[in-house]
Amino acid sequence: MTIRWAMIATMLTGIIACAPDNPGKIPEYLSAGQLQQAMTSGEFSSAELVSHLLARIEAIDRSGPGLHSIIEINPDALAIATALDDERRAGRVRGPLHGIPIVLKANIDTGDRMATTAGSLALAAHRAPDDAFHVAALRDAGVVILGKTNLSEWANFRSSDSSSGWSGIGGQTSNPYVLDRNPCGSSSGSAVAVAAGLAPLAVGTETDGSVMCPAGINGIVGIKPTVGLVSRDGIIPIAHSQDTAGPMARSVRDAAVLLTAMAKKDEADFASSAYPGDRDYTVGLDSATLGGVRIGVWRKYHGADRRPRVKAIFERTITRLDELGATIIDPIGFDIPDGANDAEYEVLLYEFKAGLHKYLANAGVGPSINTLSGIIAFNRDNAAQSMPWFGQDILEKAVGKGKLDEPGYLRALQDSQTAMRRALDEVLQRHRLDAIIAPTNAPAWQTDFLDGDRFSLSSSRPAAVSGYPAITLPAGEVLGLPVGITLFGAPFSEEKLIRYAFVLEQATKARRNPQFIRSLEE
Repeated sequence: MTIRWAMIATMLTGIIACAPDNPGKIPEYLSAGQLQQAMTSGEFSSAELVSHLLARIEAIDRSGPGLHSIIEINPDALAIATALDDERRAGRVRGPLHGIPIVLKANIDTGDRMATTAGSLALAAHRAPDDAFHVAALRDAGVVILGKTNLSEWANFRSSDSSSGWSGIGGQTSNPYVLDRNPCGSSSGSAVAVAAGLAPLAVGTETDGSVMCPAGINGIVGIKPTVGLVSRDGIIPIAHSQDTAGPMARSVRDAAVLLTAMAKKDEADFASSAYPGDRDYTVGLDSATLGGVRIGVWRKYHGADRRPRVKAIFERTITRLDELGATIIDPIGFDIPDGANDAEYEVLLYEFKAGLHKYLANAGVGPSINTLSGIIAFNRDNAAQSMPWFGQDILEKAVGKGKLDEPGYLRALQDSQTAMRRALDEVLQRHRLDAIIAPTNAPAWQTDFLDGDRFSLSSSRPAAVSGYPAITLPAGEVLGLPVGITLFGAPFSEEKLIRYAFVLEQATKARRNPQFIRSLEE
C-alpha cells in the first residue's frame, strides 16, 4: 500500500509540474454541464481542469483528509486532455462529455498504462489488452479518464467479514462526510471521488448494491442499469446474471449524461439481445412532471423500522412525491420470494468461479494466478499484505463449485432471479406501477476491521437479483451523514426512473457537500 501511494505521489508531482498553470479559477463541485459551458466559453481548458483535479487529489485524497479513493492516476490524462483541447480549438466537439474528466472503478479494463486489479495484489501487474466496451464508448464521447478508483477488493466478494472500501492495493477508503465512517461498497472509491469533488463523474459496477449503497451513503446519484443496457465486457466479474457498470454523479442530469454515453449495444454480449436502442437520457428532464405517475411504497425492505430517523426521511419523501402530483400506492405488499436470498448467494458463488476463470484466461496473467485456486494460493502466500484484516472464505467457497450446467446452480437461478422477476412483474402489473420507492441506506457505520461491515438497511436486492434498473439520489441527512432514496422498476425503464428522480431532486435539493469531519465524537 505504501509503495503504491509513493508511486502515485511521484506520478502526480511529475504531471502537475508539466501541467498548464491553473491560477485557482476553477470552482469546486461544478457539474459536468457547467464545466462544459466554461470550456466552451474559454474560461479554462480541459488540460487546466485536469491539472486542477490532480492537485486536489494530492491535497485531499493522498494528504489532508486522506480519503484513499483513487487507486491509480492515468499517466496520460494530461496528454489526452490537451489533445481534446486541440480538437475543440479546431471546431470539433464530440458532445457534452468532451474534455470532461471521469474516474473508473479498478475492476474495469482500460487498454492503456493503468492496471486493472479489482484491488487485489495478485493482479497488481495486470494490464488489460484493450478497453472494456463501455470504456471505448466513453473515449469516443471525449472523456478524459483521470484514473481508477479504490474498491472493496474483488468487488466485496472475498470475505464475509470484510470492510467495505478496503483493498490490498488501495487500503481503506474513508467516507468524506465523517472520516471514520465507512463509504460502503464495493464502488467505494468511485462514490467518494465524486462526493469529494475529485472528479465530476465516475463509473462503478454493481452485482447487488455496489453502486446503490456507496452512492446513497456518500450523498450522490447512482444508476444501476438493467442488465444488458451497458455492456458487461471488460469487467472483472462476480456474476454475469447480475453484473453491470453504472454511472455515479452529483446530480441526476450528470448521471443521465454519462449513461447516455455508456449505453451502447454490444453484439458480443448476449444480455444485450433486448437492448432498446441508443437514446439520450437527458431528453425531457426540464419538462418532466409526476402528474399521473404511479409510485408504489415498499415497506418490507431489509432493516425496515429499525432506523426511525431514516424512516422520517422516507415519509417526507413520500409526502413530497404526493405534493408533486404522483399517485402513491402505500403499501404495495411486495415480499422477497422465500429462499431467494440464499439462492442468490449460491448463484454468485457458481458464476464467480466460472466468470473469473473466463476473464483470467484472456487476461494474459501468469499461470500461477490464472485460476481462482491460484488467487487463493497467492493470498495465502502473501497473507501479511493480502489478508491483514480479514480472510477469503467466500473465495474458498466459490472454488468448490462446479460448472453452470449443474442442477444445484440451475435450481438456485430459478429460486433467485426467475422468482424475483416473477414477483416484481406481478406487483408492478397488479398496481399498474411506474416505479417502486424505498430507502437506499442507513447512515454510514464506523469502519471496523474487527467485525467488518454492518448493513442495517438495504433495498438493493429486488432490482439486483432480477437485473432490473434502479436509481438512488440524496434525500436527507442524519447527523450530517447522507441518506438516499431508491426508485426501481421494470426492465429498461431507465428513462422514466431518471425523470422521476430529476423532478424529486429539483424539488428537494437535498444534497450537501462533505465537510471532512474527522469523527462525530470529536
